[in-house]
Amino acid sequence: MVFNSNLFLFYFLPFFLILYYMISRKYRNWLLLLVSLFFYAWGAPAFVFVVMASVMVDFFVIRKMSATERKMGKALFWLSVAMNLGLLLYFKYMNFFVDQMNIMLGWLGNKPAGWTRILLPIGISFITFQKLAYTLDVYKKKHPAFERIQDYALYIFMFPQLLSGPIVRPGQISGQIRDRSDQETINNRLTGFYRFMIGLSKKVIIADTLGASVNDIFALSSAGLSTEMAWVGAVAYTFQIYFDFSGYSDMAIGLARMLGFRLPENFNSPYVSQSITEFWRRWHMTLSFWFRDYVFLPLAYALSRKLPKERYAGIRTDYILYLIAITITFLLCGFWHGAAWTFIIWGVYMGVFLIIDRLFLVRYLKKAGKIPSIFITFLLLTIGWVIFRSQTLDDAWFFLRRMFLFRSGDNVIWLNPKFWTMLVIAFVFSFWGGWKKTEVWIDKLYLNPGKTNLIIFSLLSVILLILNAATLTASGFSPFIYFRF
Repeated sequence: MVFNSNLFLFYFLPFFLILYYMISRKYRNWLLLLVSLFFYAWGAPAFVFVVMASVMVDFFVIRKMSATERKMGKALFWLSVAMNLGLLLYFKYMNFFVDQMNIMLGWLGNKPAGWTRILLPIGISFITFQKLAYTLDVYKKKHPAFERIQDYALYIFMFPQLLSGPIVRPGQISGQIRDRSDQETINNRLTGFYRFMIGLSKKVIIADTLGASVNDIFALSSAGLSTEMAWVGAVAYTFQIYFDFSGYSDMAIGLARMLGFRLPENFNSPYVSQSITEFWRRWHMTLSFWFRDYVFLPLAYALSRKLPKERYAGIRTDYILYLIAITITFLLCGFWHGAAWTFIIWGVYMGVFLIIDRLFLVRYLKKAGKIPSIFITFLLLTIGWVIFRSQTLDDAWFFLRRMFLFRSGDNVIWLNPKFWTMLVIAFVFSFWGGWKKTEVWIDKLYLNPGKTNLIIFSLLSVILLILNAATLTASGFSPFIYFRF
């Protein structure tokens, strides 16, 4: 079941909200947990029991870990990490590993190994990272272990953010799981409703309109793809993935707010970034901060103990530490996104520019000024998204060569006025956060809209609901891009 379907919008969600608001507060967590399990089972009936079993085992292992001495606690910590990473590696990456092994066997003249391909449970990457965050925070004494298994299960399974985040840390939500009565207000329900509708509109009206033409452009052969059309497709996909994923995040945050929860923000106008470094502070922020806190910083600290000198071969040690730590971090970040070489190379690409930023590029971009810096960063991101979008490295190389070799083509695709209109709208809404007053207004709109604005935007949200429903009825729903991960 997905947020951008008529089934969810007009049957599941209204029925659940009516029941949720009617029952006593002391039963709402139980209702939310049962509904969340049903929600997940609807899309992954074969895997819900696997995930439930892993949650139950994890709960008792971590409870034991938090209450035992250091040596035994460390063993239980690694057991929890191994179980969670083991499930992720098996379900998400085993097909990839077997495929690579068979390729090598083919090079050696041997027959490929027999293998029954494994289906990917939806949301497994996000679920695993939330579970790992809990394990790590409890182990480091940053957060106490949940006392009740139903609270931990709700932390993992809560359906608004279950499938594609935001990735929530236990300290960000445990208090709300216990008591959120002060947040269950009419203002939060209305604010959550229009935040949900903003996200739905981003997905259905903007991202899906762009995505239909993007799919056609990326499927073009050599004869049909001109340089101009390649750039249109690349830029359109750059906007599509932003409005698709930020739309999901808005919907998740809005749904949670309607239930009295405050989830962390996940996007902050990423395309107004003036460097790749700034981009990763604004894009998919909960994932960026997860890798920073649980991979990059521990890795940099561990390496610093191995490199006590100030310089090695004339190079400052902090540069060496950054280079090694950021390379490993973004290799893992790329691989987290998917079991394919395109994602790995995309991660390397991002890591390389983060290193270049650190060495010299940020200084030059500051001298160039705000608008040139935004333009250069957006250009680098667009190239990166082509690699991310491509099915294979050969496809990525073909598309990038066509973008920069200035070749003509048949241009067999007709891009209708609706596509161009959405492209302009996407451009405006992607870059309007670059002005300070607009950024302040957006924060006020999302966090504290005021009574007048709340009424106005709630009424506009009803109009958007009707428009989105009509669009979905006419064209059907398209899955979210990040459901692949």
